[in-house]
Amino acid sequence: MRIALCNEVLAPLPFARQCEVAAALGYDGLEVAPFTLGEQPLSSARRSGLRRAAADAGIEVSGLHWLLRQPAGLSITSADTAVRARTLDTLRHQIDLCADLGGAVLVHGSPAQRRLPPGEEAAARERGIEAFAAVAAHAQAAGVVYCIEPLAAPEADFIHTVAEAAAIVRAIGRPALRTMLDCCAAARAEAEPVPAVLARWLPTGLLAHVQVNDPNLRGPGQGALAFADILRTLRQHGYAGWVAVEPFDYQPDGPMAAARAIGYLRGLLEALH
Repeated sequence: MRIALCNEVLAPLPFARQCEVAAALGYDGLEVAPFTLGEQPLSSARRSGLRRAAADAGIEVSGLHWLLRQPAGLSITSADTAVRARTLDTLRHQIDLCADLGGAVLVHGSPAQRRLPPGEEAAARERGIEAFAAVAAHAQAAGVVYCIEPLAAPEADFIHTVAEAAAIVRAIGRPALRTMLDCCAAARAEAEPVPAVLARWLPTGLLAHVQVNDPNLRGPGQGALAFADILRTLRQHGYAGWVAVEPFDYQPDGPMAAARAIGYLRGLLEALH
């Protein structure tokens, strides 16, 4: 498994400097939030420049996450066909961006943009599933994996558990559509401990990505969640994907949170040998 840093942790820095800092700290990759790159869609020259900056720093772009923060007003569940069309267009651009940057995976969290309007929950859920099917086809053509991210309530009201996401993935039946596990969300929403959830779903092949963070919103090692058992489970099941560090509360600041997280995770992995 390889370890990436979610780039918004270093967002005040220019992208090339983000790559340099992450590489110097010992990360293998940078998981990019598109809104940190400026107005979308990006020109081909800008995409080439970003990929070159990562390569020059000796780091990969592992993929994209936080997909629908910009532009405002997007939704995969809205009854407004124009809103949904604009949202799908944005997602297709981001799939292409991921492929152009050399990324392997996109993580669809965006809970505010998948909320179920009161009184039309069933119809809105079906619209969301139709959106996942549409982008799965585009992801397959682009050669990347598109992951549905389960998120805990009250942040999200649609797809709380890996089982719920996996049911959608199975119903759509596209190899490029998978689910993933965010440790903070799983610790809050799942009935089982995080290692047990991983042990249950990794053998199915449906779980293609992992984000590591603590339920207190800080980085791994800055809270009560024990990550040794999580990493041990990943290794036992031969997980060869990306593990992305995604804190939300940067303590004491972004660069220090990133440094503490990679040191903690590398130390645990060394101890597991």
